[in-house]
Amino acid sequence: MEEWKQVIGEQALQSGIINDPQWLDRLDESMPVWAVLKLFLEFIEKHDAHYNSYD
Repeated sequence: MEEWKQVIGEQALQSGIINDPQWLDRLDESMPVWAVLKLFLEFIEKHDAHYNSYD
């Protein structure tokens, strides 16, 4: 596996995007669309929770 993919996987693990180190051995596998959408929705929820209006 390419080093850049491993780096991305390790960053995802450290940031809590993935929570199982075994995923690092499966970075070349395809993901179902529903799984990608779930990640995006969780990302949006996490970002929206930290937004404060200055008004």
